[in-house]
Amino acid sequence: MKQLQEKIASEGRVLSEDVLKVDSFLNHQIDPKLMQAIGEEFSRRFEHDGITKILTIESSGIAPAVMAGLIMGVPVVFARKRASLTLTEGLISADVKSFTKQTVNTISVSGDYVTSDDTLLIIDDFLANGQAALGLLDIAGRAGASVAGVGIVIEKGFQQGGKLLREQGVRVESLAIIDSLADGKATFREEAETR
Repeated sequence: MKQLQEKIASEGRVLSEDVLKVDSFLNHQIDPKLMQAIGEEFSRRFEHDGITKILTIESSGIAPAVMAGLIMGVPVVFARKRASLTLTEGLISADVKSFTKQTVNTISVSGDYVTSDDTLLIIDDFLANGQAALGLLDIAGRAGASVAGVGIVIEKGFQQGGKLLREQGVRVESLAIIDSLADGKATFREEAETR
Protein backbone atom coordinates (compact mmCIF):
# COMPACT_ATOMS: atom_id res chain seq x y z
CA MET A 1 0.00 0.00 0.00
CA LYS A 2 1.87 3.00 -1.35
CA GLN A 3 0.28 5.59 0.97
CA LEU A 4 1.34 3.59 4.02
CA GLN A 5 4.89 3.06 2.72
CA GLU A 6 5.23 6.81 2.11
CA LYS A 7 4.03 7.56 5.64
CA ILE A 8 6.51 5.06 7.12
CA ALA A 9 9.33 6.57 5.04
CA SER A 10 8.50 10.16 5.99
CA GLU A 11 7.45 9.80 9.64
CA GLY A 12 8.69 6.41 10.86
CA ARG A 13 11.87 6.35 12.92
CA VAL A 14 14.22 3.39 12.80
CA LEU A 15 15.48 2.87 16.36
CA SER A 16 17.51 -0.26 15.61
CA GLU A 17 17.71 -3.02 13.03
CA ASP A 18 14.68 -4.60 14.74
CA VAL A 19 12.59 -1.64 15.92
CA LEU A 20 10.55 0.84 13.86
CA LYS A 21 8.78 3.65 15.71
CA VAL A 22 5.53 4.75 14.07
CA ASP A 23 3.85 6.41 17.02
CA SER A 24 3.20 9.65 15.12
CA PHE A 25 0.49 7.99 12.98
CA LEU A 26 -0.30 4.42 14.11
CA ASN A 27 0.30 3.42 17.69
CA HIS A 28 0.18 6.57 19.83
CA GLN A 29 -1.10 9.43 17.72
CA ILE A 30 -3.52 8.21 15.04
CA ASP A 31 -3.79 9.53 11.48
CA PRO A 32 -7.54 9.09 10.81
CA LYS A 33 -7.29 9.53 7.04
CA LEU A 34 -4.57 6.89 6.83
CA MET A 35 -6.61 4.59 9.10
CA GLN A 36 -9.60 5.04 6.78
CA ALA A 37 -7.47 4.07 3.77
CA ILE A 38 -6.13 1.06 5.70
CA GLY A 39 -9.68 0.03 6.63
CA GLU A 40 -10.75 0.34 3.00
CA GLU A 41 -7.81 -1.80 1.85
CA PHE A 42 -8.53 -4.56 4.38
CA SER A 43 -12.20 -4.43 3.38
CA ARG A 44 -11.26 -4.79 -0.29
CA ARG A 45 -8.93 -7.72 0.37
CA PHE A 46 -11.46 -9.65 2.47
CA GLU A 47 -14.74 -8.55 0.87
CA HIS A 48 -15.66 -12.05 -0.38
CA ASP A 49 -14.78 -13.98 2.77
CA GLY A 50 -18.02 -13.67 4.75
CA ILE A 51 -16.45 -11.82 7.68
CA THR A 52 -18.85 -11.51 10.63
CA LYS A 53 -16.44 -9.90 13.12
CA ILE A 54 -12.97 -8.46 13.37
CA LEU A 55 -10.72 -9.61 16.21
CA THR A 56 -7.75 -7.53 17.35
CA ILE A 57 -5.64 -6.93 20.44
CA GLU A 58 -5.38 -3.79 22.53
CA SER A 59 -4.28 -1.22 21.96
CA SER A 60 -2.55 -0.49 18.66
CA GLY A 61 -4.66 -2.89 16.63
CA ILE A 62 -7.88 -1.12 17.57
CA ALA A 63 -7.69 1.89 15.21
CA PRO A 64 -7.15 -0.05 11.96
CA ALA A 65 -9.61 -2.74 13.10
CA VAL A 66 -12.36 -0.22 13.89
CA MET A 67 -11.96 1.47 10.51
CA ALA A 68 -12.12 -1.88 8.72
CA GLY A 69 -15.15 -2.84 10.82
CA LEU A 70 -16.89 0.43 9.98
CA ILE A 71 -16.34 -0.04 6.26
CA MET A 72 -17.21 -3.77 6.34
CA GLY A 73 -20.23 -3.18 8.58
CA VAL A 74 -19.17 -5.72 11.23
CA PRO A 75 -18.42 -5.49 14.97
CA VAL A 76 -14.87 -5.32 16.29
CA VAL A 77 -13.80 -7.31 19.34
CA PHE A 78 -10.48 -6.61 21.02
CA ALA A 79 -8.59 -8.94 23.30
CA ARG A 80 -7.76 -7.30 26.59
CA LYS A 81 -4.29 -7.51 28.08
CA ARG A 82 -5.39 -6.52 31.56
CA ALA A 83 -7.97 -7.92 33.95
CA SER A 84 -11.25 -6.03 34.17
CA LEU A 85 -13.90 -5.96 36.88
CA THR A 86 -16.58 -6.32 34.21
CA LEU A 87 -14.89 -9.04 32.16
CA THR A 88 -14.69 -12.02 34.47
CA GLU A 89 -16.95 -14.81 33.20
CA GLY A 90 -16.82 -16.97 30.09
CA LEU A 91 -13.37 -15.75 29.12
CA ILE A 92 -11.31 -17.29 26.36
CA SER A 93 -7.62 -16.59 27.03
CA ALA A 94 -4.16 -17.13 25.55
CA ASP A 95 -0.63 -16.11 26.56
CA VAL A 96 1.27 -13.74 24.27
CA LYS A 97 4.91 -12.66 24.49
CA SER A 98 5.53 -9.04 23.50
CA PHE A 99 8.67 -8.49 21.43
CA THR A 100 8.93 -4.75 22.15
CA LYS A 101 8.04 -4.90 25.86
CA GLN A 102 9.71 -8.27 26.60
CA THR A 103 6.74 -9.36 28.72
CA VAL A 104 4.15 -12.13 28.61
CA ASN A 105 0.53 -11.05 28.72
CA THR A 106 -2.56 -13.17 29.10
CA ILE A 107 -5.04 -11.82 26.58
CA SER A 108 -8.76 -12.47 26.99
CA VAL A 109 -11.99 -12.15 25.04
CA SER A 110 -15.53 -12.80 26.25
CA GLY A 111 -16.99 -15.99 24.83
CA ASP A 112 -20.18 -13.96 24.32
CA TYR A 113 -18.53 -12.00 21.51
CA VAL A 114 -16.49 -14.62 19.64
CA THR A 115 -18.41 -17.82 18.91
CA SER A 116 -18.55 -20.80 16.59
CA ASP A 117 -20.96 -18.82 14.40
CA ASP A 118 -18.26 -16.30 13.51
CA THR A 119 -15.93 -15.93 10.56
CA LEU A 120 -13.18 -13.69 11.84
CA LEU A 121 -10.70 -11.32 10.30
CA ILE A 122 -7.79 -10.81 12.69
CA ILE A 123 -6.14 -7.38 12.38
CA ASP A 124 -3.02 -6.06 14.10
CA ASP A 125 -0.62 -3.16 13.67
CA PHE A 126 2.64 -5.13 13.45
CA LEU A 127 3.72 -8.65 12.61
CA ALA A 128 7.22 -9.44 13.88
CA ASN A 129 7.58 -12.80 15.62
CA GLY A 130 3.90 -13.66 15.23
CA GLN A 131 3.07 -14.11 18.89
CA ALA A 132 0.08 -11.73 19.01
CA ALA A 133 -1.42 -13.28 15.87
CA LEU A 134 -0.87 -16.79 17.24
CA GLY A 135 -2.57 -15.80 20.50
CA LEU A 136 -5.58 -14.42 18.62
CA LEU A 137 -5.71 -17.54 16.42
CA ASP A 138 -5.64 -19.64 19.61
CA ILE A 139 -8.59 -17.68 21.02
CA ALA A 140 -10.51 -18.06 17.74
CA GLY A 141 -9.84 -21.80 17.77
CA ARG A 142 -10.98 -22.17 21.39
CA ALA A 143 -14.18 -20.32 20.49
CA GLY A 144 -14.75 -22.60 17.49
CA ALA A 145 -14.74 -19.61 15.14
CA SER A 146 -13.47 -19.72 11.56
CA VAL A 147 -10.64 -17.37 10.58
CA ALA A 148 -10.60 -15.98 7.05
CA GLY A 149 -7.16 -14.49 7.53
CA VAL A 150 -4.88 -12.11 9.33
CA GLY A 151 -4.60 -8.48 8.20
CA ILE A 152 -1.37 -6.75 9.19
CA VAL A 153 -0.61 -3.05 8.79
CA ILE A 154 3.21 -3.43 8.90
CA GLU A 155 5.03 -6.74 8.65
CA LYS A 156 8.70 -7.05 9.52
CA GLY A 157 9.53 -9.47 6.73
CA PHE A 158 13.02 -10.06 8.14
CA GLN A 159 11.55 -11.61 11.30
CA GLN A 160 9.90 -15.03 11.46
CA GLY A 161 6.24 -14.24 12.21
CA GLY A 162 4.95 -14.03 8.64
CA LYS A 163 6.79 -17.17 7.58
CA LEU A 164 5.55 -19.04 10.65
CA LEU A 165 1.90 -18.14 10.02
CA ARG A 166 2.05 -18.82 6.28
CA GLU A 167 3.69 -22.22 6.87
CA GLN A 168 0.70 -23.07 9.08
CA GLY A 169 -1.63 -22.28 6.16
CA VAL A 170 -2.84 -18.96 7.56
CA ARG A 171 -3.73 -16.34 4.98
CA VAL A 172 -1.70 -13.23 5.85
CA GLU A 173 -2.44 -9.93 4.10
CA SER A 174 0.20 -7.33 4.98
CA LEU A 175 -0.21 -3.78 3.71
CA ALA A 176 3.51 -2.98 3.98
CA ILE A 177 6.30 -5.53 4.33
CA ILE A 178 9.66 -4.24 5.49
CA ASP A 179 12.64 -6.30 4.33
CA SER A 180 15.23 -4.39 6.33
CA LEU A 181 15.73 -1.62 8.88
CA ALA A 182 19.49 -1.47 8.24
CA ASP A 183 21.35 1.83 8.02
CA GLY A 184 18.51 3.69 9.72
CA LYS A 185 15.98 3.30 6.93
CA ALA A 186 13.09 1.02 6.08
CA THR A 187 13.42 -0.97 2.86
CA PHE A 188 10.13 -2.33 1.52
CA ARG A 189 9.29 -5.51 -0.34
CA GLU A 190 7.66 -4.62 -3.64
CA GLU A 191 4.77 -7.09 -3.46
CA ALA A 192 3.11 -7.69 -0.13
CA GLU A 193 2.80 -11.44 0.42
CA THR A 194 -0.36 -13.39 1.00
CA ARG A 195 -0.63 -17.05 1.89
